[in-house]
Amino acid sequence: MGKLIIEIPPISEKDCYYLQERYKPSFNYPLHKHNAYELNFVEHCEGARRIVGDSMEVLGEYDLALVGCNLEHVWEQHECKAESIHEITIQMPLNIISKDWLERRVMQSLKVMMEHAQVGVAFGMKAIMTVYDRLNFLTQSEPSFRTAMTVIDILHDLAESGDYHTLSSSHYSHAELPVTSRRIQKIKDYIDGHYKEEIRMETLSEMINMTPNALSRFFKQKTNRSISNYINEVRIGQAASLLVDSQMPVVEISYCCGFNTISNFNRTFKSVKGVTPSEFRESYKKNAFLI
Repeated sequence: MGKLIIEIPPISEKDCYYLQERYKPSFNYPLHKHNAYELNFVEHCEGARRIVGDSMEVLGEYDLALVGCNLEHVWEQHECKAESIHEITIQMPLNIISKDWLERRVMQSLKVMMEHAQVGVAFGMKAIMTVYDRLNFLTQSEPSFRTAMTVIDILHDLAESGDYHTLSSSHYSHAELPVTSRRIQKIKDYIDGHYKEEIRMETLSEMINMTPNALSRFFKQKTNRSISNYINEVRIGQAASLLVDSQMPVVEISYCCGFNTISNFNRTFKSVKGVTPSEFRESYKKNAFLI
């Protein structure tokens, strides 16, 4: 596959944000990335599909997502039948909120959300409705101190809602999300380095002096996922990268990523990504702009 569009956001050093509102009959902008945060709101988009990194999700009537720096993304037509799609895109510089400011105690929820934006986050309806009126206010206002503060206020309220989930796998996006436990980090580092091999619970538990059952409970408590799910995420993330960036046959990719049969690979990939490996590769080819 050719290179993606690398978009240059129209934000100068003196701008706090750039906003664009569109009413359009279809999604037709290709897969792209840029050196800026992007908060993208869409309504009347039922049946469309959002691609962020190696995440693919079919949308309902509304969608709101925050995409981090240099993470490829696109909203594609898929099965959307709407005749008038409403889209509001807000692009923000990476230093819209300074690192020092994010370390303040009252900013911790916002700090966590901005860290997760490295892999993209999508918001639920509760969060969307919380900020809906303010998004529309921004489209009707000239940039000013008040609108800049409204953008920050929107981000803060989205973070405080907690009503969001991450999109791309960190292994595909090469993003390092924060880990609060050294023991969890040790387990993750081992899995990241040995995902091509068989990984046994006994080996992992011995590394941190826990029984296998205690490790399972501890890992689930700290990461909200099982160890087997994390191993699959690592393997599928690596497989997604190879599907996008190489011409390797699917069967070869499956063995390179630690799956012992192609049927197991296809089944696991679809359970994680919602599409088969071949469908995933084809979707990226279709949306990529060759340059």
